[in-house]
Amino acid sequence: MRGIYNSVTDIRRKVFTEIARMAYADNVDYAKRIEEIPYEILPGTKAKYRNSIFLERAIIGERLRLGMGLPLREMSEYGALSDGIEESVIATKYYDDPLINIIKFACNACPEKKVFVTNGCQGCLSHQCTEVCPKDAIHIVNGRSLIDQEKCIKCGRCMDACPYSAIVKIERPCAASCGMNAIGSDEEGKAVINYDKCVSCGQCLVNCPFGAIVDKGQIFQTIYSIKQGDEVIAAVAPAFVGQFGPSVTPDKLKAALMTLGFSDVVEVAIGADLCTIEEAADFLDKVPEKQPFMATSCCPAWSVMAKKEFPQFASYISMALTPMVLTARMIKKDHPNCKVVFIGPCAAKKLEASRRSVRSDVDFVLTFEEVMGLFEAKAIDLEQIVESEPLLAGSNDGRGFAVSGGVAKAVKDVIEKEHPDMQVKVQAAEGLKNCKTMLMMAKAGRLNGYLLEGMACPGGCVAGAGTLQPIPKSSAAVKRYATENTKKTSDESDYAHRLHELTE
Repeated sequence: MRGIYNSVTDIRRKVFTEIARMAYADNVDYAKRIEEIPYEILPGTKAKYRNSIFLERAIIGERLRLGMGLPLREMSEYGALSDGIEESVIATKYYDDPLINIIKFACNACPEKKVFVTNGCQGCLSHQCTEVCPKDAIHIVNGRSLIDQEKCIKCGRCMDACPYSAIVKIERPCAASCGMNAIGSDEEGKAVINYDKCVSCGQCLVNCPFGAIVDKGQIFQTIYSIKQGDEVIAAVAPAFVGQFGPSVTPDKLKAALMTLGFSDVVEVAIGADLCTIEEAADFLDKVPEKQPFMATSCCPAWSVMAKKEFPQFASYISMALTPMVLTARMIKKDHPNCKVVFIGPCAAKKLEASRRSVRSDVDFVLTFEEVMGLFEAKAIDLEQIVESEPLLAGSNDGRGFAVSGGVAKAVKDVIEKEHPDMQVKVQAAEGLKNCKTMLMMAKAGRLNGYLLEGMACPGGCVAGAGTLQPIPKSSAAVKRYATENTKKTSDESDYAHRLHELTE
């Protein structure tokens, strides 16, 4: 269950914190320091989580490398933990493929999918499991049910029929969470990612109970840029509300980020408002005269999935720039020499920022969880931070982009406000599997005239791989925040007149 603080979460956050501490420190031998950190995170001689302290430290080492943007080392070849570290001690490093990585020696080699009979089987007289099996895969052996795995098709009928709920299905959690069916097994049963299918949503990395899946980071590079005197401006995604604690208000968060060395803090809800205005204009211009429906564009994992799986609909996905890109472009128009750090919940934004097809103007991407590492490294007591200027630039609808259905609502509100006699039909889906189902409905002609909203993460952006709190709690916090501004709809934005200059 997402939102539970556990040992995997603890390790991940300690790694982020130590990378930040190393970056903040002066006159450091980075090659030596990175070798020391695993021994500080896991001191002593006894293993805490696995059967070997050496294995545990080796995994920490790979997490450190990935957190600094370095590649995994080959298990079969010698390599120092610090190999290539000089390549990351810079302020301009972008993400290198692949973004999502599997540390093979941390993987448990979980079964891909298996239905089996537990000790709860009572050997009942009715044998309902055998009666419903369509493949004759279940037989009674020594009075109890036994499933022939060669015949079993994992349909689950036996599970439903068992009066004792003694038959269960287990599936590799990373694969179960992957809406692209991009995770399989190698010859040793270890998880492997098919990068031709992967859209870097990050759901696998937060659903692996062994912490074997890790994405790359730019914590070190962001801090390095601040330390060398760059004007570094934080662009904070709407999902930030409540992520750093219930008493850390949006205004406190701005002050806290400024304490870290950021020159300014800007709401990405501004870009969400501009994206809304552009998508509303697109919808009015194109649907249904030029195309049967239009899909939103702000979630990169959803957009990439749609284009991969349904290439015939690629032109139906809005060409509007995402809120992240619009906000970054606006910041750089006003501060041409600055660096922009997008702070948000999403792993896929890391690749969007570094793609070559559309200039993003984003220099670094950090997740909320990575930013918490910065606060920990600097020993900033968020509870004691004094509030600064309030964040009032984004409209309520722009702030609502963070939850499932929020994007479609924002576009619908603008259109129906301008055209009160028009009713916009919307369909929203969260989670890539549900998004695929929605597009299958569109393919069948059942969503003609609709505005389609896709969100790769179940729950929307508040469920992204880099979030810090339970999804329902985040959703509730964002929805409250999206009622507090005097600007209700996106067309009321003070920045609406700037849309043209940002999309030239």
